[in-house]
Amino acid sequence: MRKEILNYTQNRELSWLEFNKRVLEEARDITVPLLERMKFVAIFTSNLDEFFMIRVGSLFDMVHTDEKAVDSRSGMTAGEQLAKIYEAVAPLYKERDKTYADIKKQLHPYGVCGLDFKELEQTEKKYVKKYFKEQVLPVLSPQIVDANHPFPHLLNKEIYVTATLKWKEKSMLGIVPVPQYISDVLYLPGYDIRYIRMEKVILEFLDLVFEQYTVSDANYICVTRNGDVSPDDEGLEVTDDFRKLMQKTIHRRRKMSVVRLEVAEKLNDETQKYFCEKFDIKPYQIFRTKMPMKLSYIFAMSGNLPEPMKKSLTYPAFSPQESARVTSGSMMKQIRKKDLLLFYPYESMNPFLKLIKEASVDPNVMTIKITIYRLAKKARLVEYLCAAAENGKEVTVLIELRARFDEQNNIEWSERLEEAGCRVIYGFEGYKVHSKICLITYRNRGEIQYITQIGTGNYNEKTAAMYTDLSLMTANPEIGMDAAEFFKNMSISNLNGSYHHLIVAPTSLKQTVLALMDEEILKGSNGRIIMKMNSVTDTDFIEKVSEASRAGVKIDLIVRGICCILPQVPGYTDNLRVMSVVGRYLEHPRIFSFGTGAEQKIYIGSADMMTRNTEKRVEVACPVRDKEVKEQINHYLKIMLEDNIKARVLQRDGSYRKKEQSEPFIDSQAVFMEEALQAARKEPEEKKESFAARIRSLFRR
Repeated sequence: MRKEILNYTQNRELSWLEFNKRVLEEARDITVPLLERMKFVAIFTSNLDEFFMIRVGSLFDMVHTDEKAVDSRSGMTAGEQLAKIYEAVAPLYKERDKTYADIKKQLHPYGVCGLDFKELEQTEKKYVKKYFKEQVLPVLSPQIVDANHPFPHLLNKEIYVTATLKWKEKSMLGIVPVPQYISDVLYLPGYDIRYIRMEKVILEFLDLVFEQYTVSDANYICVTRNGDVSPDDEGLEVTDDFRKLMQKTIHRRRKMSVVRLEVAEKLNDETQKYFCEKFDIKPYQIFRTKMPMKLSYIFAMSGNLPEPMKKSLTYPAFSPQESARVTSGSMMKQIRKKDLLLFYPYESMNPFLKLIKEASVDPNVMTIKITIYRLAKKARLVEYLCAAAENGKEVTVLIELRARFDEQNNIEWSERLEEAGCRVIYGFEGYKVHSKICLITYRNRGEIQYITQIGTGNYNEKTAAMYTDLSLMTANPEIGMDAAEFFKNMSISNLNGSYHHLIVAPTSLKQTVLALMDEEILKGSNGRIIMKMNSVTDTDFIEKVSEASRAGVKIDLIVRGICCILPQVPGYTDNLRVMSVVGRYLEHPRIFSFGTGAEQKIYIGSADMMTRNTEKRVEVACPVRDKEVKEQINHYLKIMLEDNIKARVLQRDGSYRKKEQSEPFIDSQAVFMEEALQAARKEPEEKKESFAARIRSLFRR
């Protein structure tokens, strides 16, 4: 291990917890509408769930396989990291519970009330009891645990109501799974949004479930299991049916070891010891929470609000706007004339979808090739790709079945694509294909020509309205030829392809980025590096950033989540500034900018500067050649760096601080929303003037 790096780096897991703290800060921000604040609590919670499943799960695996292995950015063993994580998470639970309680209380005057049974009005209690008897009790699967009934397997992230049961002289545990096919909440009759969670309903009527027993110590619990299952561990062979392998992987995830137990009520010593034995956990892995263990119902709640209440409790409505740079008519013709950059979610994904739809019926189009990592449950993109195949186009879809927690969705889409006649291929053993690239090949006046799309985010129509991302569409023949070479290499399992313009992991992306940084290092204090990404963990990159800083290069990193390099460390990172923006939309673009003025080089792509991305994934980044597109990206980076509302600045101790607020107040996401709206309002006027000019010209003739 290179020990000098430890002077200016931090542990990735603790850095991630700092990111999730920033999410919780948004939930406490009084300028954010109340129901949106509650959504941030829900996001914090789901983030933490996944963190325990994946990161904590993988650390437990390391403890069992190589307990002496040391993290290269903190010098800690897996066991030491786990101890720090559990220590850091405990106060976060208290902060989250308090934040939830405060928001819940503030929602009450608006008639949005999450209630305990004792808080219900008499008529509501009757309604809930009737509903329980008629709709819930018949489908429950209660179980006792005794000599004849072994302790059941509890599913990951499902809620179970538990109680101590007594019958005659015997005492035993009773367990009732909250059914997955029943709504998480029961809405009560009336104009207001009054509701009670299903686990509380079941807990209230446990005496009807276990009629012959005396019920005491009622509680509800939820286990989190290790979800870090990699199909590569299965010894994948080329002859294996990859879809079947992934189905096994999903099934295996349900049975992995427990890494966390959440409880609603404090456990007595006897029950705590019992659960620790059954789940093979330690007491520090048990967390008591006073808020719901599942909060996904919050996202659907805004749809139930009356319009006046919605205006008070949620963000002002905003829909992705049609890009002012896109005109009506053929997308292929427009892209042939000029590169187009779409900026989600401020601009709509529709022009890209329109491009694919147009290509699916264009008689000159021969092939459409695309890499897919995550898709929405409903995807027009798939329908257009299937239509293209049915229209006789050669459609190749490289779909990554190992996109974590989207495996089942991708399996189903791969089957649909194959049925339509698309050629479906999968990623490589040991390498996930994470790139976002699409290539349309067509014949124009006897010549083979290309339209290439490179994105920073997934082809997911749902998240394109929630995540910020860039999508570049170009007819540049050099980029097109590289893209054609890329898809050829993917089809023959060649990871070592050579490209002239695209930079591709695992062979050339990191190497090129480091070489471009070297160019800035040679400029000394005249050097400039701006990079935006989701996470930074790659030690080669981190060391190069330090080298550039020591050479006097001014470096700005805009990193949403994990950042293992610490800024402003004397002698190592004096010229480095790191900031993070957490706001209404999830920041997601990956942008690499080197130099200034005419010499500036910009790339956009799919890769973070994480070792998993640069060395263990297939990633693609594309140079930006068009002057206007460069200006768009530079404007975007400038506004991001000027943000003093939602930006937090990383300190050299690993904590984050909000910038000092002074005029002009800049919320970068609000700026981009307003710019998109203004451009959309301006565009019809320009079109109207253009139409009028055409009419006048007719009369002049």
